[in-house]
Amino acid sequence: MRQGHPYPLGATWDGKGTNFALFSEHAEKVELCLFDPQDPQKEIARRRLVEKTDHVFHGYLPDVNPGMLYGYRVHGPWKPEEGHRFNPRKLLLDPYAKSITGDFIWQEEMYPYRFGGNEDFERDTRDNAALMPRCVVIDDAFDWSGDERIARPMVETVIYEVHVKGFSKLWAAIPKKLRGTYAGLGSRAALAYFKQLGVTAVELQPVHHFVNDHFLKERGLTNYWGYSSIGYFAPESRYSSEGGGGQQVVEFKQMVKNLHAAGIEVILDVVYNHTAEGNHLGPMLSFKGIDNASYYRCVAGSPRHYMDYTGTGNTLNMRHPRVLQLVMDSLRYFATECHVDGFRFDLASTLARGLHEVDKLGGFFDIIHQDPVLQRVKLIAEPWDVGEGGYQVGNFPVGWAEWNGKYRDCVRAYWKGDDSQVAELAARLTGSSDLYQNDGRRPYASINYVTAHDGYTLHDLVSYNDKHNEANGENGNDGDNMNHSWNCGAEGPTDDPAVNTLRRRQKRNLLATLMLSQGVPMLCGGDEYGRTQQGNNNAYCQDNEISWLNWKRTPEEQAQTDFTARLIAFRRKHPIFRRPKFFYGRKVRGADVKDIMWLNPLGREMNDDEWTTHFVKTLGVLLSGEAQDVRDWHGTPVRDDTFLMLLNASHQPVDFTLPNYNAQRWEIVMDTASETGFLDVPAGYDAGVKLPLPERCFVLLRRVT
Repeated sequence: MRQGHPYPLGATWDGKGTNFALFSEHAEKVELCLFDPQDPQKEIARRRLVEKTDHVFHGYLPDVNPGMLYGYRVHGPWKPEEGHRFNPRKLLLDPYAKSITGDFIWQEEMYPYRFGGNEDFERDTRDNAALMPRCVVIDDAFDWSGDERIARPMVETVIYEVHVKGFSKLWAAIPKKLRGTYAGLGSRAALAYFKQLGVTAVELQPVHHFVNDHFLKERGLTNYWGYSSIGYFAPESRYSSEGGGGQQVVEFKQMVKNLHAAGIEVILDVVYNHTAEGNHLGPMLSFKGIDNASYYRCVAGSPRHYMDYTGTGNTLNMRHPRVLQLVMDSLRYFATECHVDGFRFDLASTLARGLHEVDKLGGFFDIIHQDPVLQRVKLIAEPWDVGEGGYQVGNFPVGWAEWNGKYRDCVRAYWKGDDSQVAELAARLTGSSDLYQNDGRRPYASINYVTAHDGYTLHDLVSYNDKHNEANGENGNDGDNMNHSWNCGAEGPTDDPAVNTLRRRQKRNLLATLMLSQGVPMLCGGDEYGRTQQGNNNAYCQDNEISWLNWKRTPEEQAQTDFTARLIAFRRKHPIFRRPKFFYGRKVRGADVKDIMWLNPLGREMNDDEWTTHFVKTLGVLLSGEAQDVRDWHGTPVRDDTFLMLLNASHQPVDFTLPNYNAQRWEIVMDTASETGFLDVPAGYDAGVKLPLPERCFVLLRRVT
């Protein structure tokens, strides 16, 4: 073995051989184990990495080519009470591996301590190599010719959150071998569907290589969502139609290239807050055995235990420069080598924690803001974790967008008919200026959503009063415990036509609100047609028809899909619903009316008492097209029609007097009380007349004179 280089970390093939580099601050010795690609159980060589530079063990092996399988054995002190858990009897995955192949086989040997001993104090001496996956040396070359960065402005973005496998697993239009894979998501049928629906970006649930947890395996279940990462550079091999010997990397890149060709950006849901190794009683798979005290945040005064801001047992130590480097290198790799367009950071508050508190000026944000690569991609935070002070909606720095949990909660509460919602609803409809304006951000910092992978689907939200998570095997103790009674008249499936009619209307209400609000709408995959999880609001372990999209659409489901597509197209056509700046709430540039006005059912502006009256559930929003004082991204002044949004969450019909501000006549463009939603032949009404609003409906009108 030659000396090699300490950078880049991981296994790097140069056309003649492979450089191996592994960071460990506290290790005493590192052994590289090579395995036969044709017989992964056969170890063909073991080499010690004798060179060490800045805590990086490194070496170069000529004639080690792509396809070679490898892992590490790391020697060092076994002192759990001091945070050190080195165990060379355990084969470990390279944190920088770009491809991982094989399965984790759950037996006692996968744990570093002896079962039946004194908790985790006694080191286990059994070898686990037969139970571990292997890392794969790969060739990074890929033909990116013709691929161009889309760089769509965030304000123009419509996100579709989707699971790679669940999206196409049941789709007969895709060849069977490709269903549930990267190739399926990048297939012609998928691209045509995304284009027809009108979404501009797919946000993929985790595709970093992840672990199917031991406790789920024992129940006969699967970690379907994938929020249990163990390889931050390796696309998950289970989503590859070609296997895991490095082919998944090529297939992933081809999926990105295909989506780009269709004008669709790719955003990855990334989980850098914790790993799959659990707490001090968890398995040893990679980081824990390479340098536990560096990679994880240990409890001050008791380093045997982990700080747990994530609810998973551990938290990555983002205060350590090498751990921060790991995350940054992973992000840069997917942005530069895989051409990914953005990232959604799971439990992002954890990444910002200093000694304990969340710090939006911390090192993680500083290094991202000055990075020339990551400044160009979309950065989206899930702005909370489970630790004290972890709920940070509205507190992330400039350059970041956020999943707006307050938008979700308010819009749901309003359409359920809860009291005292209209004041907050006004802020949520217009980009949540109360959260994002004061720190210099714009409306597109708000990622608006009503549902996401975590929780009820849109259909189940309006169809179930209680969760039905029996299939998860946790006696219903998992998932959100809130009661979501929508007063739709039944629990779950029903043949009552009145109940089903009301449910479909409520789904249209929520979809229309989402797509016509300022900010960036995110649609949960399947909600466009009304996917159901049968009342399961925590389907993280359901790798089956409960979670997979159903492509055999009923007429009602197809009608909802068509309505969703028309909403997205309408939003794209009319820039007044996707302003890059907040509304002023006043007259601008000599206009006769304000750019936005809030109206009561008498057609007059809302007064202070009405905003604070708890039973007010009807709201009019006048958006003046000619009073806009904004320009598009090319500097051209933006002009549009004037629209009137009428929202009635009351369980009773309400007469709404149409205003006469610069208007003689209005026409209805959309009415959620109609099964089609949009009206092909708009109905016209004179200003000043009383328009009857049905109960629980959203009506959109356009000024015609």
